[in-house]
Amino acid sequence: MNNYDLKVSGNIADLKNRTFIKGTIFIKNGKIIKIVKTKNVVEKYILPGLIDSHVHIESSMLIPSEFAKIAVRHGTVGVVSDPHEIANVMGIKGIDLMIKNGKKVTFKFYFGAPSCVPATNFETSGYNINPEEIENLLKSDNIFFLSEMMNFPGVIYKDKEVHEKLNLAKKYNKKIDGHAPGLSGENLKKYINTGITTDHECFSKKEALEKIKLGMKIQIREGSAAKNFKTLYELIDEYPEKVMLCTDDSHPDDLLKGHINNIIKSGIKKNVDFFNLLQAATLNPIKHYNLDVGLLQKNDPADFIVVDDLKSFNILETYIDGKLVFKNGKSFIETIEEKEINNFKRTKIINEDIKIKNKKHKKIKVIEIVEGELITKKISVKPKTENNFIVTDIVHDILKIVVASRYDNSKPSIGFVKNFGLKNGAIASSIAHDSHNIIAVGTNDKDIIKAINKIIELKGGIVACNKNEIEFLKLNVAGIMSNSSCEIVAEKYCKLNSFAYKLGAKLKAPFMTLSFMALLVIPELKIGDKGLFDVNKFNFTSIFE
Repeated sequence: MNNYDLKVSGNIADLKNRTFIKGTIFIKNGKIIKIVKTKNVVEKYILPGLIDSHVHIESSMLIPSEFAKIAVRHGTVGVVSDPHEIANVMGIKGIDLMIKNGKKVTFKFYFGAPSCVPATNFETSGYNINPEEIENLLKSDNIFFLSEMMNFPGVIYKDKEVHEKLNLAKKYNKKIDGHAPGLSGENLKKYINTGITTDHECFSKKEALEKIKLGMKIQIREGSAAKNFKTLYELIDEYPEKVMLCTDDSHPDDLLKGHINNIIKSGIKKNVDFFNLLQAATLNPIKHYNLDVGLLQKNDPADFIVVDDLKSFNILETYIDGKLVFKNGKSFIETIEEKEINNFKRTKIINEDIKIKNKKHKKIKVIEIVEGELITKKISVKPKTENNFIVTDIVHDILKIVVASRYDNSKPSIGFVKNFGLKNGAIASSIAHDSHNIIAVGTNDKDIIKAINKIIELKGGIVACNKNEIEFLKLNVAGIMSNSSCEIVAEKYCKLNSFAYKLGAKLKAPFMTLSFMALLVIPELKIGDKGLFDVNKFNFTSIFE
């Protein structure tokens, strides 16, 4: 009788010695019990399973179990996940749902305690997680770190509640994730000196180098909207122990195509040292967060992937705790029926709610989108007016943008945005970081109203419309996720994107970009449900110059 449950042979990655050995891995009870050198093995490569070092699962619009089902196809065995999005809508109840649902499948979810719920006090949110609740979370074995501290002004200027949360993380010996786009100099030192250990918001190599030299680890992000790999990939060879890989926010259509494996492929094309790439995707996050994920060593959990070669990097098989979860194009993660939860109180709006009078100022402030980035610019333009109201200027691509609270019936806020490119219709979503109010952009008030009211009717979703045409995706879990499969969600999402492109959208990810226009912690100019927001001054600003 065999004294093992499973054996797998091939070229086995030895990260410690940075080499491959031809051998066979023997597995029993989910652990590697021995690795034996073997001369004649199939020419395939066995590597540690990949880890996303920073992700918001909610951005995939999938519940964790459905996310896992697709992620294992791409060789991902674990994720370091911040449930910040659902926490802003549902609070502790939402975090509990994510943890419990994730435990129902064979996949390694490592959830954090969201540090900034709400992200700011300048928008209407569904919940406020106070320090006492943070402590209860950090005490739990289900919580592995304090999630990204987005309120960097609160850190720097010693906000009492912010520092109370930071101190609690240190009390329970849990890592603290950062979020400090563009922060440098003395303020960056103050930020890091509080114990914050990572950052995934670097937009330049110079910024990343400064943070590395001050002791931070940099998570190189390649998501659906923000793509920083091309700018930062050289750091993988220059500082192999200081970098990790992450997606942060990945929409379902992109997740169908790939995950961390796609970042590995990009690194291979850039001739990055393969073992440095592998270290960034496995060893570094495991060590940093103290994850119970194996690295192909004796007595490790049997978490590994099999790939065809080190150039094509096609995933053939994925194993988690010795269990085969993916092979031959098929995921063996089971489907879990999850209950619906939500927090949606808004009633429908009318045209008068989104009109804005021209106060005879010569110019207005406009949000200028930067393709592929979360940052925006602030520009001044002469507004187009009709009947003394400021309206969309399609010729100059200055479109009206509206944010309406989903949690009450307060008056929507109105602004203008450049670089969406729409020539007709409107698009809207109840995914609007971080409080997930309703956000819409469009070429005319009638379609904007129609799109917003469809979101309200659905109690959460994504909509594109033009006159009598309408496409939508209902998000029945907290208004930000679906409990359908990735394939179903991605198909509907792709239809919505196609509709947006037909309306003239020129951005690669129009809906994800729209969702970040309400993210009040990323410079320069954004819009929340309470008004236009100058992130550099960290306060509201008038639309008028």
